[in-house]
Amino acid sequence: MPYIKVYIHFVWSTKNREPFLDSKELRAKVWHHIRENAKTKGIFVDFVNGYSEHCHCLVSLGSNQTIENIMQLIKGESSFWINKQGLTKKKFQWQDEYFAVSVSESMIKIVRNYIKNQEQHHSKKTYQQEYDEFITKYGFVAYKDK
Repeated sequence: MPYIKVYIHFVWSTKNREPFLDSKELRAKVWHHIRENAKTKGIFVDFVNGYSEHCHCLVSLGSNQTIENIMQLIKGESSFWINKQGLTKKKFQWQDEYFAVSVSESMIKIVRNYIKNQEQHHSKKTYQQEYDEFITKYGFVAYKDK
């Protein structure tokens, strides 16, 4: 059996960044569902949280898991579940794009705390500001422009 410890911090938004997840109660239901559904698929979600129009998820990859596969399973199934449960007024969808960055062992607690404090974080900063910071911090613009 291989021993693997690879953490990825995922961030993705709702379609057109629409604030579908507009209450703490709804968000709590969705985050709980994502965690429980991931568990049934053998995906280890260390921490999940977000705000009205986006989700952060810290995941430890297994030996046979890919970033693309994890995102497809989490996003696809959760949007299906949200619609099936009738949790939003309009049809719910996640945006196709997402961020995925590796997290070193020394940064796990910091990233976990960052994800945990999304409500507080977004009382001071919009998702667009957070998005722009991710683009700059991780150099995605440089890759995108090439």
